[in-house]
Amino acid sequence: MDCDAFFVQVARLEDPHGAGKARLLIVGGSPTGRGVVTSASYDARAFGVRSAMPTAHALRLCPDATVVGVSRGAISARSRAVKEVLEELSPVVQAASVDEFYLDLKGTERLFANESFEQSAWRIRETVLARTEISVSLGGGTRRVIAKLATNFAKPAGVHIVPAGEEEAFLRGLDLADLPGVGPSLVEALAKRGLVRVEDAYHVQVEWLQRWFGERRGAWLYRRIRGADSSEVDPHERRKSISSERTFSQDVDDDEELGRRLMQQSGSVAGTMRQSSFRAKTITVKLRDHDFKTRQHSRTVPEPIESDHAIYRVAKELLAQLRKNRRVPARLLGVGLSGLVPSQDASQLGLFAEPIAGETDRERTVSRTVDELRDRFGREAVMPGRLVKPEQATRTPGGGRE
Repeated sequence: MDCDAFFVQVARLEDPHGAGKARLLIVGGSPTGRGVVTSASYDARAFGVRSAMPTAHALRLCPDATVVGVSRGAISARSRAVKEVLEELSPVVQAASVDEFYLDLKGTERLFANESFEQSAWRIRETVLARTEISVSLGGGTRRVIAKLATNFAKPAGVHIVPAGEEEAFLRGLDLADLPGVGPSLVEALAKRGLVRVEDAYHVQVEWLQRWFGERRGAWLYRRIRGADSSEVDPHERRKSISSERTFSQDVDDDEELGRRLMQQSGSVAGTMRQSSFRAKTITVKLRDHDFKTRQHSRTVPEPIESDHAIYRVAKELLAQLRKNRRVPARLLGVGLSGLVPSQDASQLGLFAEPIAGETDRERTVSRTVDELRDRFGREAVMPGRLVKPEQATRTPGGGRE
């Protein structure tokens, strides 16, 4: 199940008299053309506007569009509301992202004996819409990958079911680029061999695919072309990564300012990670330069870490290396955490270890205490001194500042 243009829907629901009245709506970036498109209304997409496109380019394609932002809190709240409804309608629900969910309906055949698979999907769609005001599309099949592909034929606001036994015919009508995991570079390599449609590649022997793309990748592609997918819908599947990216209103070339922004984002992703009771083994810093050249650098630490300070210290070294390699103004900065492990597992791993990446028990305790204070009093209740602007400081009775 996919939420239709989810960020656009949330922006309209949050601001019904502004974004709610804009037919041509772009979410992400700014009206000045900075940043990238997160989502666009279907009317704006008709002009060629797509997600991840620079907002400046999107506005050249669709100059009458309205550009707005939408808060992470609003997105999370609406996503939770959708999931809560789905959990009442399906025995097993897995969130693949904030706007995409897998449902396992095995067993409901007996519960709803007089209802077809397609009727079940329509019932779920209409219930979600009525309860959350979010329009969704559903694709159905006997395997996860088939259901995901079918959703593309259901959008917007529809249902598309691939009946059991018709999977092969369905897949052979697709482009290879439609298959999940078949990215642009692989699509290009396949096209050079005259393979564009699934139909073109369907009878290519696995040995040839392995010769072209390597043993593991070739075998994976052979199975993917046939829609082979043994994965189950798992509501407890671990989150793979957490990240935060910010496009600046103006390019930033000052190391001190970039360091401040990096500290802020490191604390943000670290807090989100701790809320989910994870620690991270890999930290990634991403820079997009003023000329749109995107670079990133990662480091994997021996033991998982979770505190703001430890994550920032690793990220700061990564940023310094990126800046050393190419010192030009930056338009975007991002911090990502991956290699996530549950906090309790990480505690066992590090029981007899020396502090890793400068992280101590005290720093972990401080970070968790700050999380509790922010939950009670708001995000800006406790901030690193480096991030506090002069006007945010308050005067004490003795005339000092705190």
